[in-house]
Amino acid sequence: MSQEGYQSGGFGSHFATEAVPGALPEGRNSPQRPAFGLYAEQLSGTAFTAPRHENRRSWLYRMRPSAEHPPYRRYEGAKLFAPGIVKEPVAPNRLRWNPIDVPSEPTDLIDGMTTMMANRDPADLTGVAVHIYAANKDMQHRCFFNADGEMLFIPEQGRLTLYTEMGRIDIAPGEIALVPRGVRFRAALPDGKARGYVAENHGALFRLPDLGPIGSNGLANPRDFQTPHAQYEDAEGEVELIQKYMGSLWTTTLDHSPLDVVAWHGNLAPWKYDLSKFNTIGTVSYDHPDPSIFTVLTSPSETPGRANADFVIFPPRWMVAEDTFRPPWFHRNVMSECMGLIHGAYDAKADGFAPGAMSLHNLMAGHGPDVASWKGASEAELKPHKIEGTMAFMVESCWPYVPTRFALETDKLQGDYDEAWGGFPKAQLP
Repeated sequence: MSQEGYQSGGFGSHFATEAVPGALPEGRNSPQRPAFGLYAEQLSGTAFTAPRHENRRSWLYRMRPSAEHPPYRRYEGAKLFAPGIVKEPVAPNRLRWNPIDVPSEPTDLIDGMTTMMANRDPADLTGVAVHIYAANKDMQHRCFFNADGEMLFIPEQGRLTLYTEMGRIDIAPGEIALVPRGVRFRAALPDGKARGYVAENHGALFRLPDLGPIGSNGLANPRDFQTPHAQYEDAEGEVELIQKYMGSLWTTTLDHSPLDVVAWHGNLAPWKYDLSKFNTIGTVSYDHPDPSIFTVLTSPSETPGRANADFVIFPPRWMVAEDTFRPPWFHRNVMSECMGLIHGAYDAKADGFAPGAMSLHNLMAGHGPDVASWKGASEAELKPHKIEGTMAFMVESCWPYVPTRFALETDKLQGDYDEAWGGFPKAQLP
C-alpha cells in the first residue's frame, strides 16, 4: 500500500478519517441519526476518567453494531496459542530457543501462533506475553480480536497485511505494527509465508518513553508513527470471529464481515513504525549508557520508573567510546529480558542466536557476552566503527516470565545454552 494510505500526525494524535464522504459526523460524537444509517460506537482503551493526556478512545461509525453476534464457545484450534503457563516451580535457568519452523500444512496467523512465555494473569490488567507466529496461509472468512491486551507485531520473515476495523496496515521485517486491545482484524501474507514475534501487553498502553535530559528530540519520534485511513468491507456471508479473553480462545460466527467501520475519529488506533527511523543515542566519551536509551515503547507499571513492559531495539549504530568494553557488559537485572533477532547477528553472541530465535534471562540471572565475543571485544583495537546489518530487540518486564509447557519441552530449546558462559579464564592477581 502506498504512503497515501496512512496518516502521520504523531503518536497518540487525534485523527479523523472517512472512507465515504459525509460518513463522519461534524461537531458531535453520537448524533441521533448518523449518516447513511451507520451506528456510532465508542472504543475505549483507557478508563473514562483517565487523565486527559492519558485518555485513549476513538469513535467508530459502522454498518452494524459490534454487539450483534451469537454466544461464544471455546475455540478448539490454535493449541499452542495461550495454552497457559506451567504451574510447578520453574528453574531460574537462562533459556534460548532455535527458530520455530514455518508449518508445512496450511496454517493462518492465529492457528500459527505459539505462546512462549507470559507473566501475570491477563485479568489483572498487567503483565505481558510473548508469542512467535509462523504461518503460510491468509486468514479467510475469519477475524480475530484480543480482549486481553494490545498486540505488537514484529515480523522477522515475510510481510504481513493486517486488515483492521480502522484500516489496512502493511508491514515488512524491520517494521512493527500495533493493534489495540479489542480491535478486530484479519491477516494476509503477501509473500505466501511469514514468521515473527508478538508482544501482547496486558497492562498500561504502550507509549513513547519520557526523554528526560535527552531533551525534546531523539529515540522514536512521534511523527514517524503512521495510522491508517478508514477502509471498510461490505461483505455478506459466514465469518468466524475468534477472540482471546481471560487467557483462552473463544469463537462465534457472524453473517457478515466485522471490518465494516466506514469512518472513525479519536486517538486510539492501529499504527505502524519503521525501526530504521529510530534516532539512536550513545556515548561519545567512555563507557556506554544503560540499554534504556534504546527504548522504543514503554508500558509503565504502578511503580514509577519500573516498566510493566519495554520494547527495546539494538539497531545499526556507531561505536566510538574510548577504553570501553563495547558489547553489553556482564550484568544481573531486576528486570526480566526476552530477546529476539529480526536480522543479522547480535554483537554479544558469536553464534547460536539466529534470526527468529528467542532467549530468556529472568530477573537476577547473570548473563552477558560469550567467551568468543568477550575475547574479541577485549582485544579489539578501539577506533570508531559502525555496527551494521543487524536488528535485535528485547521485551523487558518487571515481572518474571514463566515459559509455557511447549517452550520447556520443545526440541527447539537449546540444552547447551549455559555453555555459552563456560571457559572464561580466571583473573590473575599479583
